[in-house]
Amino acid sequence: QVQLVESGGGLVQPGGSLRLSCVASGFTLEYWAIGWFRQAPGKEREAVSCISRHGDDSAHYEMSARGRFTISRDNDKNAAYLQMHSLKPDDTALYYCAAGPWYSDDGCDAREYHVWGQGTQVTVSS
Repeated sequence: QVQLVESGGGLVQPGGSLRLSCVASGFTLEYWAIGWFRQAPGKEREAVSCISRHGDDSAHYEMSARGRFTISRDNDKNAAYLQMHSLKPDDTALYYCAAGPWYSDDGCDAREYHVWGQGTQVTVSS
């Protein structure tokens, strides 16, 4: 069964850090571009960051994530990560990882991602 499972979310104070994990099963994540997306209550889903397939590892960050978040992958573990620092209340959302065949330096288009996880909740609050 093709599946992505996110973990690592939780409640953190403003300024804190979290590391989200995304583990794949049923397919080899190395051959896919990976994206992180988020959706806050009452808002549309938005892209956070994405990374190309193994061998290039080009990465794109949306403005909200630049300088604070880092996307990475570990092909030995069939996993991807999103390290988040300096978290703000505006970062509160359900975070999803997704896998797709294409990556673009111009942005992370959710329509290009075909396998999605169930999400992990991140809440930034004092």
